[in-house]
Amino acid sequence: MSPAEPDRTAASRALFERARAVTPGGVNSPVRAFNAVGGTPRFIRSAQGAWLTDVDGNEYVDLICSWGPMLLGHAHPEVQASVAAAVARGTSYGAPTEPEVELAEEIVARAPVDRVRFVSSGTEATMSAIRLARGFTGRDVVVKFAGCYHGHVDSLLASAGSGLATFALPGTPGVPASSTELTLVLPYNDRAAVEKAFADHGDRIACLITEAAPGNMGVVPPEPGFNRFLAETCTRHGALFVSDEVMTGFRASRQGQWGLDGAVEGWRPDLVTFGKVMGGGFPAAAFGGRADVMAQLAPEGPVYQAGTLSGNPIATTAGLATLRLATEEVYAHVGAAADTIRSAAAEALAAAGVPYVVQSAGTMFSVFLTGAPVRDFEDASRTDQAAYAAFFHAMLDRGVYLPPSAFEAWFLSAAHDDRAVQTVLDALPSAAEAAAAAHRTTGSPA
Repeated sequence: MSPAEPDRTAASRALFERARAVTPGGVNSPVRAFNAVGGTPRFIRSAQGAWLTDVDGNEYVDLICSWGPMLLGHAHPEVQASVAAAVARGTSYGAPTEPEVELAEEIVARAPVDRVRFVSSGTEATMSAIRLARGFTGRDVVVKFAGCYHGHVDSLLASAGSGLATFALPGTPGVPASSTELTLVLPYNDRAAVEKAFADHGDRIACLITEAAPGNMGVVPPEPGFNRFLAETCTRHGALFVSDEVMTGFRASRQGQWGLDGAVEGWRPDLVTFGKVMGGGFPAAAFGGRADVMAQLAPEGPVYQAGTLSGNPIATTAGLATLRLATEEVYAHVGAAADTIRSAAAEALAAAGVPYVVQSAGTMFSVFLTGAPVRDFEDASRTDQAAYAAFFHAMLDRGVYLPPSAFEAWFLSAAHDDRAVQTVLDALPSAAEAAAAAHRTTGSPA
């Protein structure tokens, strides 16, 4: 930075230093630290519509949308008004309230579930769904896919074993082997691996859990018929099919990813987990499913689950307002804006000579800097991370806030208007050139 050049990150840098003194890594969720892209993480002061403003006064078009929840855009006036009215009545009672009933009814009306139980995070939702599946089936083994993230549940923070249908190893320090020894980790989109796992262990498998359309290794959509195959395989072997729609629920479409495949193909999951959009930007999540399975939950059944802030009246009010405002017109607008940006990113990268793949699941999409289609975690791992870091910072310098990781989904909102979209389009050519320069330097394979 030259003496005459303003320091555009001084306040964020100072806050980051303060945060690192009192918080591990200076952040409360790892990807926010910018470790994958380098540089100073931006501390956000406020947001409005499609725009973020950081503590240095810089404005950015937001293509994260709080990692999905802000489907309507930031500080939507009707959601804000609903929340303000709810706060005026009190913030937590430890007792049932009308908004949680209304939100449950809204979810049941949209999604393939008969009953819903609210919790406060996606991790709680998946943890509870697995406990319920084990309690319902009387079995212990869980099947998951490499690259699918289901929160920081010990049994699901597992890495693949030494071969197909072998049990998993802990994927992080702090998770004992005993927590993952009943978890099978398989390659995504691999039917043969699923068939072998059930052939070898079918009478022990309580459930198979999968992201309905993975977004935590970047967006890797299920191949046509794959989710139906999983549902039918589980049914055949007496296991439960758990569809994790924490990210895709009410985001990929009005009915989530299930609306794009299950509703079309005619199958239903046994359990579904929800989060993000259904909380309207507040800490809220849920799991739901078949009435006979959900009936096993306490106080109706023997499987225990509880939470002091579950069904919090502020969070359920925000979620209810968001879902009621999330009309077909909203999804059409978000989808059209996403299509425009996705196509422009592809054109810019192609013009710059950068190997790329753009993949989508409804209104969500990801840009992989690799030349081959991405169908599983191994394919996703080949993306050129150095080139993505260069691309990310070039976009950030031009007022566009992308996910600070090459392995995340891009999200838009109903508030992304012509000005916001054009800002992204204007930034893409220079960012693609920056990615091309980094790609040539690293020599990463296509």
